[in-house]
Amino acid sequence: MSETQIRKPTLDELKKELKRVNNKKEYRKVLRNSLIVVVVVAALAVLVSSFFVTVLKVTGDSMSPTMATSDIVVAQNASEFEPGDLMAFYYNNKVLVKRVLGSPGDWINIDEDGIVSINGVVIEEAYVSDRSLEPTDISFPYQVPENRFFVLGDHRSVSIDSRSTVVGCVTREQLIGKVVFRVFPFNKFGSLN
Repeated sequence: MSETQIRKPTLDELKKELKRVNNKKEYRKVLRNSLIVVVVVAALAVLVSSFFVTVLKVTGDSMSPTMATSDIVVAQNASEFEPGDLMAFYYNNKVLVKRVLGSPGDWINIDEDGIVSINGVVIEEAYVSDRSLEPTDISFPYQVPENRFFVLGDHRSVSIDSRSTVVGCVTREQLIGKVVFRVFPFNKFGSLN
């Protein structure tokens, strides 16, 4: 027998090699399908977030106790709001969240004790942590201009909102949507009022 003679593989070795090749093909197929699923899910997430909902991280204390710094909330795209709805909007390259109290044409009045009335009707605001007229630089009663919304924070003494010409009333172009759901922290997970 010569030294260059090639050894023939056994049947078991052939079966093992066939199994290895098949496993490699199956692994590639699963990997390819997984990547396709990830890309499709990512594309759908981008579409949903662009057209239907926006996820926001809260900063600041102007909405306490309803929301706190680091809360993560979801805003659904909306252009119609009722008094008491939470609105997310753009202001100076930032996103602010405030509570809508007046729609276009409404008359808003805030007395020296911080009691708010809309069109002459005092509104109940169980969500307010402290009532305050200040900080303000506008005169009350105040009529909300066309295509704008009058918004206030729930922590009135620290909130810069529609009571000040710094923020003013929110235009439709500034709107992100209605804040409807808290995602984080998990112990406060759920809808927002």
